[in-house]
Amino acid sequence: MQIVIALLSGLVFGIGLILSGMTNPAKVIGFLDLAGNWDPSLALVMAGAIAAAFLPFRLAGRRSGVLLGGPMRLPAATRIDRRLALGSLAFGAGWGLAGYCPGPSLALLLSGGIRPLVFVLATLVGMALFELLEWRPQDDQQKAAQRQARLAGTDPVHRGP
Repeated sequence: MQIVIALLSGLVFGIGLILSGMTNPAKVIGFLDLAGNWDPSLALVMAGAIAAAFLPFRLAGRRSGVLLGGPMRLPAATRIDRRLALGSLAFGAGWGLAGYCPGPSLALLLSGGIRPLVFVLATLVGMALFELLEWRPQDDQQKAAQRQARLAGTDPVHRGP
């Protein structure tokens, strides 16, 4: 059942990205071009997404598990640090240069275009490089301890069911 819900959620998300124009690189670049011919229409898309997600996130914060079972996994980090700022800058630069971000590029894979494929492959390579650079021997031990804490419901980051 979880796979069906995940598939339907991804399908609705992809359709929303297509209908809103987020899969059109020219529209995205027009939105990000504040000094040129600025297209503010994606600001309404973002405002609508924030409005639609606000109540579900508030309700999710009060729950200990998801509706179909399993732990609730919400981000626990609340501070803005150098890693977050640099990652955000890299994400924004990539978005502005290519006109794609990961969600729309995945939705565009079905179009058969080479550009979304190149973007997705570059994203995967970047993710793999990040994992290689960030991996430390103690990471496996920490992950095992977090997994056990999550199963026991004592993990402060991911609250168990």
